[in-house]
Amino acid sequence: MSKKQKLELTWIGKENRPKLEPRILLEDPAKSYHAKHRVTDNDLFDNRLIFGDNLLALKALEQEFTGKIKCEFIDPPYNTGSAFTHYDDGVEHSLWLSLIRDRLELLKRLLADDGSLWITIDDTESHYLKVLCDEIFGRENFVANVVWQKKSSPQPNAVWLSDSHDHVLVYAKNKRIWRPNKLGRTEEQNAIYRHSDDFDGIDAEGKQYGRGGWFPGDATASLRGGQRGAQFARTGHSANVYEITVPSGRKILPPAGTCWRFSKERFEEMVKDHRITFGDSGNNRPCVKRFLSEIQENGVVPMTVWHYEDVGENRVAAAEIKEFNRDDPFTTPKPERLLERILTIGSHPNDWVLDSFGGSGTTGAVAHKMGRRWIMVELGEHCHTHIIPRLKMVIDGTDQGGISEAVGWKGGGGFRYYRLAPSLLEKDKWGNWVISKKFNAAMLTEAVCKLEGFQYAPSDTLYWQHGHSTERDFIYVTTANLNHAQLEQLNDEVGTDRSLLVLCTAFRGKADRYPNLTVKKIPKQVLSRCEWSHDDYSLQVQNLPKAPAKPGQQSLFAEEASK
Repeated sequence: MSKKQKLELTWIGKENRPKLEPRILLEDPAKSYHAKHRVTDNDLFDNRLIFGDNLLALKALEQEFTGKIKCEFIDPPYNTGSAFTHYDDGVEHSLWLSLIRDRLELLKRLLADDGSLWITIDDTESHYLKVLCDEIFGRENFVANVVWQKKSSPQPNAVWLSDSHDHVLVYAKNKRIWRPNKLGRTEEQNAIYRHSDDFDGIDAEGKQYGRGGWFPGDATASLRGGQRGAQFARTGHSANVYEITVPSGRKILPPAGTCWRFSKERFEEMVKDHRITFGDSGNNRPCVKRFLSEIQENGVVPMTVWHYEDVGENRVAAAEIKEFNRDDPFTTPKPERLLERILTIGSHPNDWVLDSFGGSGTTGAVAHKMGRRWIMVELGEHCHTHIIPRLKMVIDGTDQGGISEAVGWKGGGGFRYYRLAPSLLEKDKWGNWVISKKFNAAMLTEAVCKLEGFQYAPSDTLYWQHGHSTERDFIYVTTANLNHAQLEQLNDEVGTDRSLLVLCTAFRGKADRYPNLTVKKIPKQVLSRCEWSHDDYSLQVQNLPKAPAKPGQQSLFAEEASK
């Protein structure tokens, strides 16, 4: 395979792509919620909970949030064939790949250049998903496959092996500039720094001081790899291979295939600064004193195996959910500590975090407690039965489960609830596409602005300025039938140093007669843009089209769907 060739995953129907309508979002103040008073100066109120199909919601967010999301976490249906209470999680493999692909492409556009995407998945689709993500994000932007221990005990009824882990696939938008944040140190990690000297050095004022606890680190490095190893392989010589005389008088060299980590001059400086230990007897091979006081602020580099003791397991997540909904607990939640680790590594306070498979609302709850701005999308009714009650408890400070105690959560902030607007166009009784009767003038104007790529910003003084694409390019949307005199007057008002796109239901005269205007009709102007009145692209079998059958053979999916 040449360097230019690209490994791609193929499946039936891959070439079929939806023509998504960029819907507008309508806020419902009755379902939005905020704290009764400020708890801190850092309270965040502009978080967003969106009710509706998540593919349409991602498209709706594209204009405002492209390149602005720092950390994305998704927990999509695993396509296991199981019938979950809140998800029909058994989509045929090829269709599952298509539906995930469409969402991943939008998630990539929304992601900041230094952002990252985290996807939880199990073995059923993880390896296919990995190849699909390589295709969309670029194989060079794959960061890691984190293994999360989701169960701490075996399943007695397992037919084959009891699965105890899920995967967390991690991709960067641009791996060259993305860097993970380090994790805080635990008491167990600090416990190994048990050695301590009464005297570690002399400060700038000439006083003796101690640096505190330290751990003996290796003072050697390998000569079998890297630039140093390559030089040694060519020349058979390394400046860092030299003899050291330990305090007892014994002379030693680094073990075969290694060298000292430091030049001879630097090593002697470190001995004088009490940064090298030769053991209590003074006869041991030298070790470097790694002082806890000097590394504590730097944190710990994240590893790729996450044990349940550190980030929680399924049973912990289930218990957390029951705190706010005992009657109807969510079937497949994720523990708060798992999301806390992901958001710690992938974001900072005030960054935007996105979860387009909101589920039980864990991502929003954890992001809120950690001071991140968040967006969640959920189509299921558990948006109202699970997510909203949970977030209200978080905001009120009554949710003291999960990570609340660890982060000192006391409540505060709020969120805005949005629903997707209906489709802009609908068919009348004669089968003609017309503007939906559900749209008022303001909704129509905002929707058309989004369709045409204009920023919706109605002017308070100029009736014809409904939005803009640049400082001098504007849009005017109206359901009126404009005549020649009206268009001519409009052309004069716009003037020669500005341009105006006029979208109306009808007009009289020739569109090219007005040099400052571009005049077009709606809905004719937008008819071919999108799939109109398509409201559900969800991962559920009953909402999917049947796969095309081969000649003389009914497709397996159509056969199953007919059952």
